[in-house]
Amino acid sequence: MGESATLDRSSPLPLWAQLEQRLTRRVAAGDFADGFPAELELQREYGVSRQTVREALRKLRADGVVLAERGRRSRIAKAPDIEQSLGTLYSLFRSVEATGHTQRSIVRVADERRDESVTGRLGLEPATPLVHLERLRLVDDEPLALDRVWMPAALARPLLGADFTRTALYDELDRRCGVRVHGGHERILAVVPTPAQRRVMRIDAGTGAFAIERLGYWHEQAVEWRETLVRGDRFFLSAAWSPFQDLTLAVATAIEEPLA
Repeated sequence: MGESATLDRSSPLPLWAQLEQRLTRRVAAGDFADGFPAELELQREYGVSRQTVREALRKLRADGVVLAERGRRSRIAKAPDIEQSLGTLYSLFRSVEATGHTQRSIVRVADERRDESVTGRLGLEPATPLVHLERLRLVDDEPLALDRVWMPAALARPLLGADFTRTALYDELDRRCGVRVHGGHERILAVVPTPAQRRVMRIDAGTGAFAIERLGYWHEQAVEWRETLVRGDRFFLSAAWSPFQDLTLAVATAIEEPLA
């Protein structure tokens, strides 16, 4: 450690705030390359109470400096490293692989069902059967996204025999069904994951996420309705612009109609 572990008890700044500042500087200096200290270690090192340590860690988590998961010690938060450009049809599989990481999927659901809320979005009759696929997307064995997609069964039924462990949905859709999604509409919202979603994705209450809704088209036919929840600490969006482009920013409001 490059600075004294002694905190100034005569300072008007609370001990927890002093500790939070010290730990923030140490994280920036790379002091915790071998792992972030446990609460008891910090108590002993700085001579403070458990409550002081917990308050400092609470602020570090709120600021995104460290992450904490149930049953695991705190760890340094990584900067988002998976970039996706706006305004393009993309594959999350390819976005991850392009960074040099390994992508793997765990299929949670793969079946045929009926869902009137989805058939309405796809412009189909209410009783139309759909192929439903739900996957937990992992990057280097750490959850990145929870992905749910619905497609007309008449087109996508061959997907039920596919192994999605290490492949892209769009590749399998093209190879097995002769369908290639070429465009569509997408809406991205910043959300707070539910407790159930946090458990599946192994994130703490201080980690936000992006909810991505996509309606994909093949020729003039809507063939895909997708809902993806992506961790905000691993994924970021980017956009290119120039003074010569006519840009329109669409701001969603609380009364906006659902994407159709």
